[in-house]
Amino acid sequence: MSTGLRYKSKLVNPEEKQDHEKQYVGFATLPNQVHRKSVKKGFDFTLMVAGESGLGKSTLVNSLFLTDLYKDRKLLNAEERISQTVEILKHTVDIEEKGVKLKLTIVDTPGFGDAVNNTECWKPITDYIDQQFEQYFRDESGLNRKNIQDNRVHCCLYFISPFGHG
Repeated sequence: MSTGLRYKSKLVNPEEKQDHEKQYVGFATLPNQVHRKSVKKGFDFTLMVAGESGLGKSTLVNSLFLTDLYKDRKLLNAEERISQTVEILKHTVDIEEKGVKLKLTIVDTPGFGDAVNNTECWKPITDYIDQQFEQYFRDESGLNRKNIQDNRVHCCLYFISPFGHG
């Protein structure tokens, strides 16, 4: 009838109680401890958006997180878009909701898919993702792992044009 470390009756011998307390490790509360620590520290989340210009990437990101990440965005004309190559731009914002902190990083890829010849336009994106994973691995393998910054891409949304050829 007794379970685990519960006492059979309310009247417990003090010596018996000390024996039971010595056996108690505390790993039963480990999930709560990890949860408290994680909420206090906050979370990192990196979202990459890729696709041709004008498909609604910025609109989706702003709607998802109820923020305006692209306040200072400059819209390019046709000539500027043609000469542009694929860039990697990072926008970081700290969001707090009900006491939970989120460091949100949006990785934008302006110029992706906008050229006439898009051969190998994906290379800068895959190189960036690989670099971030390699950096995180190096940090995790190092001696000082206390304050590792997680810049890995956790999610990549690829927007496909509805006017595609093929």
